[in-house]
This record gives sequence, C-alpha cells and structure tokens, in this order.
Amino acid sequence: MEQEKQVQECGCTRKHKLRSEKEYKDLINRLKRIEGQVRGIQGMVEKDAYCTDIMVQVAAVSAALNSFNKKLLENHIHTCVADNIRQGNDEVIDELVNTLQRLMK
Repeated sequence: MEQEKQVQECGCTRKHKLRSEKEYKDLINRLKRIEGQVRGIQGMVEKDAYCTDIMVQVAAVSAALNSFNKKLLENHIHTCVADNIRQGNDEVIDELVNTLQRLMK
C-alpha cells in the first residue's frame, strides 16, 4: 500500500494519522459494508418496502456505524492519545474528553 493512502486527514483539525495496512483495510471494509447496507435501504424505499422493515435495516446501519466509531476510538486511544501522553502532551486528554462528550450526545 502506498504511504499516501495510509495518511488520513481529519476534516476538522487538519491532523494526520498514519495507519497500519491492517487498520486501514479493517476500517475501509467496515465502511464498504455500511455503504452496502445504506444502498440496500435505498433499494427498499425505491421498491416500496414496508416501513418497519426499512426501520429495522436503518437500526442495523446505526449499530454498524456505532461499531465503526468504537473501533476507531479504540485505535485512537491506543495510538494517538497514548503517544501524545508519553511525549508530555497532556492537551490530548482534553481533546479526547471533548470528543467523548460529542459522541455521547
């Protein structure tokens, strides 16, 4: 995998995260599955599927997104947060607290 593909840019802070190939593939595969689920929901709406059936699928997408976020948060804490703390950058703790507060709304 090319180095450029491993560096991901966060749209809000302009910070970068170098991801291992395994982490990158895992995250991308999860997102592709979620994308497929969303397209499936779109197809259900286009085919006039029953409302309850659509809502069940929407709940599944929500659960998949939550699972994705948990995995991303776990990776973030083990890498970015831990590395910053080891380097004496305690500001990362405030950033993590703010992120958790936004996720828990």
